[in-house]
Amino acid sequence: MDKMIYLDNAATTRTKKEVVEAMLPYFTEQFGNAASVYSFGANNRTVIQEARETVANALGAKPEEIYFTSGGTESDNWAIKAAAEAYRAKGNHIITSRIEHHAVLHTCEYLEKNGCEVTYLDVDEYGRISIDELKRAIRKDTILISIMFANNEIGTIEPVKEIGEVAREHGILFHTDAVQAFAHVPIDVDEMNIDMLSASAHKFGGPKGIGFLYIRTGVKIRNFMHGGSQERKRRAGTQNVPSIAGIKKAVELALANQEEDRRRVEELRDYLVKRVTEEIPYTKYNGHPTKRLPGNTNFCFRFIEGESLLIMLDMKGICASSGSACTSGSLDPSHVLLAIGLPHEIAHGSLRLTLGDETTKEEIDTTVDCLKEIVSHLRSMSPLYEDFIKKQKDVR
Repeated sequence: MDKMIYLDNAATTRTKKEVVEAMLPYFTEQFGNAASVYSFGANNRTVIQEARETVANALGAKPEEIYFTSGGTESDNWAIKAAAEAYRAKGNHIITSRIEHHAVLHTCEYLEKNGCEVTYLDVDEYGRISIDELKRAIRKDTILISIMFANNEIGTIEPVKEIGEVAREHGILFHTDAVQAFAHVPIDVDEMNIDMLSASAHKFGGPKGIGFLYIRTGVKIRNFMHGGSQERKRRAGTQNVPSIAGIKKAVELALANQEEDRRRVEELRDYLVKRVTEEIPYTKYNGHPTKRLPGNTNFCFRFIEGESLLIMLDMKGICASSGSACTSGSLDPSHVLLAIGLPHEIAHGSLRLTLGDETTKEEIDTTVDCLKEIVSHLRSMSPLYEDFIKKQKDVR
């Protein structure tokens, strides 16, 4: 295959050309430290403030509620650990879900070892939590609810507004990991009663290593990084001006075409799902059929191993994944797929294909044609598949 087909946009996206161009001057020309007194460095504070305003406007937030970080993982850690510390006098109970990104799950596990109690909500077959179960899980000492906006593996969008209403009604902080959702679907933090929100630029055409945490005014949260007075004394460290200029441009580009891109990507996604489910037998499509991210698809192919599938797709120049890029070295089945009720043997045959604004119909057709060939080949070598087909024939 002459051209690579990239269908792993949930793992990372190509940094857009316009974003790179916006960043370049701050590496070699306007390279001053924004914390400097002299104007050469201090002028870069204007760049940071403009970026803060751009991000805030995208959320319906205030600029002073946006804190730049190194990305989603840092933002999740900050929100959860610092909230647990700041509200310790009120309680030590946190509510999250079983399908969170490991940046949230492992943070909660760390806090459990340090005196916190965590309730992990189950999800239904589509990956959505139950609002009734959430209400039942709330205790007098509950201080934080952390539920992701949309799942990174199966694309399901959670009932975020309803979660925010429950949290607000009970006086509990609500944090959402919106790393997969921000800039892809509309988000209004006031309308959805969100107190803290995490996002990462490289998921929507920005550079890696930059993200932000939205913290609603009035939320008493501890500092996460100690040192200098950057980010209004809440997150120390020399500010990454090139990347902050990059996230500003990436947000502008994403919002300018958000509705158009969403419709186009959804049409391609639905076309991909139709072809795969109709042309490859014994395939399960995972996640909610409608309440899901525009570019996310996740399939399980029975009687094959996902790792073999990924290797053979790679040999044909197709980039895909079996789930979260952060767990690509693990041989265990996805915790998300197990949480929605799939048995181990089916969860092992998972494939995530995530589309972006550069994906074409021709790439989808080529991918499906390759998939059909690879799945058929792998099944032809599977004793389990051979036994299954034999039993099917005996039933007839």
